[in-house]
Amino acid sequence: IERPEGWTINTHSNLASTNYETVFNQTIVNQIKIEIDADDWDEMQNDIESLHGGSNTSPGGGGPGGGTETFSDEKPITIPCQIYFNDIQWFDVGIRYKGNSSLSNAYSSGKEKLPLRLDFDHFENDNELIKNQRFYGFKELSLSSNFNDDSFLHEKVASDLFRSFGIPAPRTAFYEVYIDNGSGYEYYGLYTMVEVVFDSMLEDQFGSDAGNCYKPDGDGATFGLGTYSTQYFEKKTNKSSNWDDVESLYDIINSDERTSNEEAWKTNLEAIFNVDGYLKYLAANTVIQNWDTYGNMTHNYFLYANPSDGKLNWIPWDNNEALSDDKNMALDFDFNSLSNSEWPLIGYIYDTPEYKTKYDNYIDQFIAGDFKTSTIATIYASWNSLINNSVSAESGNYTYLTNYSDFTNSLNSLNNHASQRYSAANSYTP
Repeated sequence: IERPEGWTINTHSNLASTNYETVFNQTIVNQIKIEIDADDWDEMQNDIESLHGGSNTSPGGGGPGGGTETFSDEKPITIPCQIYFNDIQWFDVGIRYKGNSSLSNAYSSGKEKLPLRLDFDHFENDNELIKNQRFYGFKELSLSSNFNDDSFLHEKVASDLFRSFGIPAPRTAFYEVYIDNGSGYEYYGLYTMVEVVFDSMLEDQFGSDAGNCYKPDGDGATFGLGTYSTQYFEKKTNKSSNWDDVESLYDIINSDERTSNEEAWKTNLEAIFNVDGYLKYLAANTVIQNWDTYGNMTHNYFLYANPSDGKLNWIPWDNNEALSDDKNMALDFDFNSLSNSEWPLIGYIYDTPEYKTKYDNYIDQFIAGDFKTSTIATIYASWNSLINNSVSAESGNYTYLTNYSDFTNSLNSLNNHASQRYSAANSYTP
């Protein structure tokens, strides 16, 4: 194949290793430019209007309070675009809108800064010259719009905190996004680039992407008794294989053996589920107050069966609502407001003395590490300084800020929240 001009192995080929240093550079705010044909842009806008222009009444991912808010379960259309980064072009890249509340609520309020998904070889059947096109080794990338986050740091810092605590989570980086849809470039604002779990993260953090990767969503994602169905566990890898691993987890967590023979139940549970890793996640997630996930919501996590031992691993996703108590929906440290049978992966596990002790210890370890008040304050200040100019340049319908002071005041809000959570975690009596 005679590739387009500018195509190199390191920048465009699927033979290249994933270049985290370039794509997820932690020292600068990257800039990405997107060109979209005017007719394709019109088609994209007509499609999003048909999906989210009215009330959100279609069945979809769970909303606050265990799935009472619903959204369209139809994905927005994908159209071709040209991507420019570091004066290099990527050709006929697939682009679409993505998300639930971050998309629907932002669109219905008239915002044009909407979350995006990029797929670099989506149109390879239409253009053989871009077959297996990659972006420095990445096939897909997600652009979070930082919806409902005046600090722009929730998605970034939450994911970093998880990984630094030994919890698998996507890498992130800041990007200024410019879009030309036929009338010249407009600054669409500061986005957070998020690694796509089933594209590159599995290989990077587990050493293999050969296991089953699920994106649970809907009633069955609670693992509550009587809810299981494969329809709630979308396969992102190995789509032709069975669902035996996730079905085993459902059967074991709800087994009567939990009360009749706890030791056997724990043995069986630990054979299929990385319980220790999950307890780490549960501790960190509870400390940082991430309400938009399991325990309140029936989405925003992945499960991955690590080929090295066959155990399912918990992977947090979509953290823009973390590090804040705005919704007053975050779970208590002892989960006393939770229905154990409705959310058994918290309720039944926390009710098990050995697991509760580990969870309690992980809370202590987490607040002694990166969530120590002085440490997290330094982390916040560093990122706040890095993105200041990019945030101040946002305007009009391309920002969620009422005014720039929302951003400047957010640093105090983050530090106050961190201090409150540290104190709450420190005074939590197991």
